Parts: sequence; C-alpha cells; structure tokens
Amino acid sequence: MTLYIDADACPVKAEAETVATRHKVPMILVANGGLRPPRNPLVTLQIVPDGPDVADMWIADRAGKGDVVITADIPLAAKCVAAGALVLRHDGSALTEANIGQQLAMRDLMSDLRAADPFRQGSGKGFTKADRSRFLDALERTLRQAGKTA
Repeated sequence: MTLYIDADACPVKAEAETVATRHKVPMILVANGGLRPPRNPLVTLQIVPDGPDVADMWIADRAGKGDVVITADIPLAAKCVAAGALVLRHDGSALTEANIGQQLAMRDLMSDLRAADPFRQGSGKGFTKADRSRFLDALERTLRQAGKTA
C-alpha cells in the first residue's frame, strides 16, 4: 500500500503525512517542483518534468489496488479508480466507481460553461477547517480500508 499525493496544489500534505506516519504507510508527493524534501523517512518527493499532466500520468501509471490517491484532478481520479486505487479529494470526499462518471460529466459541463461565457469567473468555495477535519477522518478510514484490501 502506498499513499500518492498530487502535491502541486494540495492543501492537506501535512495532514496526510501525519495519518500516513501513524499507519506506517509510505507516501509519495508528486510535483513539478517547489517543495522541500521531506524529513520523514516514510515520505518521498518525486519531482517530475514540467508539462501538462506529467504528475498525473506518473501517479496513474503506478497507483493500483490497495493504494490511496489524494487529488482534485477528476481525470486522474478516474484512471486511479479504474486501476483499483481508493481516491480522496482534499475535502475528504471519495471518488469511486459509483460517482466518477458523474464527476467527469460535471467537470466537462463546467468547462463548456466557462468556455461559453468568458466572464464567468470564480474558483468555487474556499478550503475550510471543516474540510480539513473531514479529510483527516476520511483518510484515516480509507487507509484502514486499503489495508484490508491490499
């Protein structure tokens, strides 16, 4: 079992490290750069070349059954779910076989709406303490679940 973090814009890296350390699960931060090398021996920093979706492809090529992936990227989540990995968003919500199709469709719809209305701006709601708390609880449960399936 490995915990993969799509790390470039991940707001819960420290929380994930805390939970992974408690469970003694290796964690890989995948990023294009700009992160400090971790001091924790269970945490590895994987720097990938700049480019569209390079970090996502690196994770998708490796994640599989028994692994856990933290990402907000829906296409990456879909690939990881298809490979058998358990996937969480930063707010703790799970992306699963049951909901990934709907999430992909919603992503495409929102992309089309933004393209049709160039004045449509906004990045959605902000990341809250409640989101952080839900993430910690969800990661704890997910790592236990992954340990049973690995």
